[in-house]
This record gives sequence, structure tokens and C-alpha cells, in this order.
Amino acid sequence: MAGGLRRRRGRGPIGRAGPGDRPGGGRVTALRPEFGAQNEYGDEPGADPAVPAYDPADVESWALDESTLQLRVPPAAPAGSPTGGLGAGPGGRTGSRSGGRAARRRAEKRRKDGPGIIAVRVFGEMMITFGAVMILFVVYQLWWTNVRADDYAHAQESTLQQQWGGQSGSGTHPAYPSSFPFGTKFAIIYIPKLDVETPIAEGTDKQSILDNGMVGHYTGAQETAFPWDATGNFALAGHRNTHGEPFRYIPRLVPGDKIVVETAYDWYTYEVTSQLPQTSPDNVGVIAPVPPQSGFTKPGRYITLTTCTPEFTSTYRMAVWGRMIQDLPKSEGVKPAALNGG
Repeated sequence: MAGGLRRRRGRGPIGRAGPGDRPGGGRVTALRPEFGAQNEYGDEPGADPAVPAYDPADVESWALDESTLQLRVPPAAPAGSPTGGLGAGPGGRTGSRSGGRAARRRAEKRRKDGPGIIAVRVFGEMMITFGAVMILFVVYQLWWTNVRADDYAHAQESTLQQQWGGQSGSGTHPAYPSSFPFGTKFAIIYIPKLDVETPIAEGTDKQSILDNGMVGHYTGAQETAFPWDATGNFALAGHRNTHGEPFRYIPRLVPGDKIVVETAYDWYTYEVTSQLPQTSPDNVGVIAPVPPQSGFTKPGRYITLTTCTPEFTSTYRMAVWGRMIQDLPKSEGVKPAALNGG
């Protein structure tokens, strides 16, 4: 009836001790049995009898067995399903990760990109591509052209040495020609101080001679002497940078340094006397029989090395001059002292 007293579970009738009750009105709780009658919530005479005590049986009544829990796990989608093998999400929804929040953000960002942002992005990609192309071009110019030119020049030098092999042992030899067809390889130049060793070809054509790592002999309208001539200026041209760069370090030559030219029958040794650091490309006087700025005052057997300056440009020319100090026939069976560290 309304307002009546109800019996609580686990308690005996009013006036009778129930399970867990102590004589005298106290109650031993399951949570704090060690305190027993000192529990401030149930030991005092005026404690609220309507507050239920902890009863393990109440908790156990709500526990679910394992088989019941397994029934609540949603089944996984098949591997070939549109969800990509992902199970159901919250609320039974299934789907792939690609359609998640990150993908929606990216799609929204693309929709927000205006023409200005797209133009900047395209320009940036173009600049990156241009930079990569420039790097490849620099690598090609500064490294790969040298590799190719050195390989070609060394092959030509080996061929020349083989041609001379059976000609230099005799004390007498045919007279040297007064000229060679354009492009003919007829000598080898050595600059011991600079570790230079490369063939000399007739002519100074850039593509067929200089770009192949060789040194060119001035001929044609600017024809100069050969080493075996009684007098004259044996004038040569070579690259300072790229394509073998045989004359890159000729500014380091100083008076007294040696230059050796090998031909089929002789070794010609020159000694550096002076240099002109910079002059106009039109100054053909530097390869004259007696160059005005060389310090020479009368005809003799001279050599001139010419190249571009400053480095990596062709704005000006520089020249190095020397005079012949030895003509050594190969028939003597010895090399010049300059090639033996002398």
C-alpha cells in the first residue's frame, strides 16, 4: 500500500537480522569490511534504512556471458566488397578510409582554390623543372664533355703512337711535310707542370678539334710555323674550360717551365719566357713570327699557347710564349729531361 514499508532484497523482515547485519544494528559491507561498525554511512543509529547495501549478487545478475557479447559484434564485410574489407562503423555504417574526413578536406580545398592559387602552383612547378634542367646542363658542360673529350683525345694519341712505332728507330728519316690536310693529327704536346698530354691537330675548328679535347695548330689565313722549321712561331689554341680543357691552367706557367712537343721523329723542348694575361680576340699579333708583346726581338724557333679568358667566357684571349731549347731526335733512344722530372 502507499506509504508502506517495502522489504529490500537481501534483508530480513523488519526486526530480524538480515544477511550482513550485525547484532546491535551495524552492517558489514562488502566494500569496506575492515571498518565494520565504524562505517559512517550505516553504523549510526539514525542511518537511512532506504540506502541499499552493496550486494555482489546484484552485479553478477547484470553480467553477460561471452556468447552473448559475441552476438553484438557486427560481421566483417567480405574482402572484395566496396568497403575494402572494413567492418561496420559506429551505428552499423560501413565504408573505406578513402572516403573519410581527410579526403573530404582535400576535396573542399580543391573547390576553394581560385585561378590565382592555381597559377602560382603551376609557375612553381615550372620553376622547379627549369632548375632541374639547368643543373643537368651544368653537369653535362662541366663534367660529361670532359669525359667524352678525354676519351677521344686519348684514343687519337694511341693511334698516333702506333703509327710512329716503326719510324723512329732509324738515324735518317724522310723530310717533314710543309703542310697537312685539315684535321690531321701530327704531334703530341706535353706540359709536365700541368699534367697535360694531348694530340695536336691541323686547324683550330671548335667542333671537330677543340671540342674533342685536342690542341689545334693555327693554319690557313693565320698559318704559323711547325716545330721543325728553321725559324717561326709554332702557335696553338686549346680550350680553357670544358671539352677536355687542356689549357685551363696555363696561367700558372712561369718563365723556366717546360713544354715538350713530340713528332714522328723528334722531341722538341721549349722553355716558357713570358705571358700576356689578357688581350682582344682580334689581336693576331700574338701569333706573329716575332710577337710584338712577347719580348722576342728577332726571328727564332718559338711557341705560343692561346686560350680564352676569363674562365667560362670567351671575351678575351691570353697568350703564353716560349723559345725552343732542345731538338732531340728519337733515334737517340732517350726522352727529354723535362719528361723525366728534369
